[in-house]
Amino acid sequence: MRITDDDGVLRLTFDRPDALNAITGEAAVELADAIEDATPAEYDAIVLTGAGDAFSAGGDLEMLAETPDTSQDAYEEVTASFGRAVEAMLECRVPIVAKVNGDAIGAGLSLVAVSDIAYAAEDATFSCAFVRVGLVPDTGGTVMLPHIVGLRAAKELAFTGEFFDAERAADLELVNETVPADELDARVADTVDALAAGPTETIGLMKQAMHENLGRSWDDALDYENLLQSQARTSEAHEEGVAALLEDREPEF
Repeated sequence: MRITDDDGVLRLTFDRPDALNAITGEAAVELADAIEDATPAEYDAIVLTGAGDAFSAGGDLEMLAETPDTSQDAYEEVTASFGRAVEAMLECRVPIVAKVNGDAIGAGLSLVAVSDIAYAAEDATFSCAFVRVGLVPDTGGTVMLPHIVGLRAAKELAFTGEFFDAERAADLELVNETVPADELDARVADTVDALAAGPTETIGLMKQAMHENLGRSWDDALDYENLLQSQARTSEAHEEGVAALLEDREPEF
């Protein structure tokens, strides 16, 4: 992973362009470490992307070819690496923007689904390719993909491993928008600027509420929503937002 701090924006780049940014267990741990350390007090946004022409081709094939001795060993291995990275992304209070500069395959596609906002270059290709190597979608693939694209579409993508283009990814809402490749940086920058202008702590509470409420009953979900709203209501960001509205000015979060 290439990790850079750019004036309040944490930029995380899969940096194996010769291997189409295939992700090793070590890279997944580095991703988890970086995201776990990111807080709204330090960062306004996290941008996740790939070097070269691909976002990520998924799990590294050499790693996948090494069969663990037991299923328990396999469980511990994936939990400590890819699983930990996804948990960090889902729990992180800083919004994560996926800049899908090229192909997003297997775990690469899953990471797009787990990100909070995603933009893709028009020539990017996608595939939930786990079935092609006899695996269940991981890296959050069975968790977030059905919520985003719908259960039937998720089953189709997972069961067939079909390749599809960025236009269909946008139609499925796997990505928010597709743009020409030479406009991708600018599109992501616009959203990062908008996030930076907002109250990051409050956005973090929004994200937490949405994720925690995915599997809750209505009563529990609304109660949890009310709990987080009570935290927001007593925050400096809320006080500044109301003051700015009353004073007819832009808020300074």
